[in-house]
Amino acid sequence: MLQTLCMTRRRAIAAAFCLALVATVVGAKDKKDREKNQPSIVMFWPDQTNPVLRLTFDPFSRLASYNGQLSLGSRVLVENLSGKRIPQASFTVYLMDKDKVRVGNGTLSFSDLEPGQQARLSFQVMSVGLPVTLSLTAQADSGGNPVSLRTVPLKVESVPPGAALKVDGHDVGVTPVTVHMPIGGHTLSFSKEGYATGTTPVDIKPDEAPGGSITFELGGLSRDNVELRNGSVLQGDVISVSMTSVMIRVDGQDKMLDRNQVKKIMLVQREVIQQAPVVQPATAQPQ
Repeated sequence: MLQTLCMTRRRAIAAAFCLALVATVVGAKDKKDREKNQPSIVMFWPDQTNPVLRLTFDPFSRLASYNGQLSLGSRVLVENLSGKRIPQASFTVYLMDKDKVRVGNGTLSFSDLEPGQQARLSFQVMSVGLPVTLSLTAQADSGGNPVSLRTVPLKVESVPPGAALKVDGHDVGVTPVTVHMPIGGHTLSFSKEGYATGTTPVDIKPDEAPGGSITFELGGLSRDNVELRNGSVLQGDVISVSMTSVMIRVDGQDKMLDRNQVKKIMLVQREVIQQAPVVQPATAQPQ
């Protein structure tokens, strides 16, 4: 009788242990399924009306736990919706639960994102629970402007005007032109037909005030320029100028222009090389 009671008790304990183990496994599986089935979180910065960035956070996965805190991970797709290159940006990401209570925060940073370009990043953060919503705060200057996304208008002029301007290899227009420059170092490149090309570095500081300007003088003319009254320009070598006509040699062919066609002539400074006279020996005279 006693042996039968002991066996029954052992079976009951074993059954209870198995039920508890099954409940634990099922509970863990349900929790993983809930985490897996969480939707992605899509955010627009600074807002959805005029977005500069769209950030899509994949469902957060549990990486580890320690003292009641969870290590969470997510893959983030960052899209540049603006028409400007973003050299660098850094955001603080706040994790909120269903009651809008903050449960964790981390930093998300990226760099060199061209207009329309996407970048996939890995984001890890410590939290006391799985987030339901997120909020973003960009690192900002004293005026509240995001330092990494802020641009400063700079008027760029050239001597002479009408030069094609590139900023960091990208065409931005013809001088004079106002360019909105992101914070950081840049290279301005100037080119104009008939003139030597040139470049100059420009460094835009985070506290740079708007309203600045820069003037760049192009190198000297490589050929004579004859500007006509119809707006066209001939480049070559001016052979002669008279009261009624101008002759210019273009690509090896001489072209005669009526003086009234010509609006302006710009001549290249040339060095005249003085050659020593050639002395012919005197012919011997017969005696």
